[in-house]
Amino acid sequence: HLLNPNLMLFWLRHHRTQYLKVCIYYHFIAHMQMIKKIIFLLIISVTVVTNAQETSGSVYSFYGLGDLKHRGTHDITNMGGLSVLKDSMSLNILNPASYANLKLTTFTIGGTSKFTNQSDALSSDSQNRTSYDYLAVGIPMGKAGAAFGLMPYSAVGYKIQKNSLETDGVTERANQYVGSGNINRIFMGGAYNVLKGLNAGLNISYNFGEVTNKNTAFISGVQFPTRELNTSYIKGVSYDVGLMYDTKIGKSYNLYGSFNYTPSSTLDSENSRSIATIIYGATGTEFVNDELYINVSNSTLHIPATTVMAVGIGKTNKWMFGGQLTAIDNSKTTNRFSNNLNASYKNGQRITIGGFFIPKYDSFTSYLSRVTYSAGLRFENSGLVINNQDVKDFGINFGLGLPLGLSKINVGFEYGQQGTTTNGLVQEDYYSVRVGFSFADKWFRKRKID
Repeated sequence: HLLNPNLMLFWLRHHRTQYLKVCIYYHFIAHMQMIKKIIFLLIISVTVVTNAQETSGSVYSFYGLGDLKHRGTHDITNMGGLSVLKDSMSLNILNPASYANLKLTTFTIGGTSKFTNQSDALSSDSQNRTSYDYLAVGIPMGKAGAAFGLMPYSAVGYKIQKNSLETDGVTERANQYVGSGNINRIFMGGAYNVLKGLNAGLNISYNFGEVTNKNTAFISGVQFPTRELNTSYIKGVSYDVGLMYDTKIGKSYNLYGSFNYTPSSTLDSENSRSIATIIYGATGTEFVNDELYINVSNSTLHIPATTVMAVGIGKTNKWMFGGQLTAIDNSKTTNRFSNNLNASYKNGQRITIGGFFIPKYDSFTSYLSRVTYSAGLRFENSGLVINNQDVKDFGINFGLGLPLGLSKINVGFEYGQQGTTTNGLVQEDYYSVRVGFSFADKWFRKRKID
């Protein structure tokens, strides 16, 4: 029948019901295959994230909840973290209100390789880490939208050695501090278009993970090193709410505004501690010689309350520029085991300036004209104070959004600097390379035959 158009039309007129059944069946099968792939990727990602260790290499991950990782998808981080847009094809997981603008089902995943040079007043060292950043799915529902996903919220990964003399002034002592682990986050959220241009949304997150901190003491004249091992099993629920608004300015320009609030929430930390003398094998493997378990009380950790306000101006499918202010309430922040660290916390702030430019989004002759070029600056006072010195972070970001039909590859680069070499602190100069994939398609389309 396919070889003869007239016979094909005759067959369709008399077998329309059978044809529709076949179309619906194969369309359903195709979507079920896609759903199976997404579920499979989620299972793999849960396994990877749950078992990931040392995804941070910062000495400052020793403090508080560790090195915070929740910075959005890479099209957002390429603008320094500016999250003022509610796109119809890209998933903005930093503000749940954006979900109501989705027109396509979107699957997004990303990772980062970070190269860090650490230096103090006397020495320097370098290292690199590759980490998983996020996996999320966004689903349009008319005037509403939903999303769910998985990401690391924070990470711990440090190795510090401190040399000193005992009180007798002769016996040498070296303490090696090593930490590893993650606090991971599974989230689910929804949004609704309340009024023209105004969306409201809510995310609910379950946070879980395991963090270990190890202190090994090497004392001259003592046969075996002594190791103290602290382990925290962390879990708890948090949520955040968001509003996003856009309106026309004249005929050509758009004004964007967003608000996001994360209330302070608590995480339960089930703690354990052991002290042991250890022996090192030829390959550096630790073997326990004698071990004693010590009862320690469980504790409560706090996710700080965060308020984010952003404003931007731009032209649809052409350019956008904006700024964002983030206020972080660190007044309840504590360390996992010990607060006697010559460290304290105060409220932190983050200022972000960024935007993007697309030369010609619908160009048929030039691929480079359809690429999204992004850039951003980030200035942050973390709120952590060590030896009466504020720990600050600064970052410069550049990125490319490479279109592949309705999908996109995001490539980003960042140079940053955290900390300082004054007052006994460590300065970290880092370079990051990010790669993210965003796959978009329209699901559950109604097929019609006239």
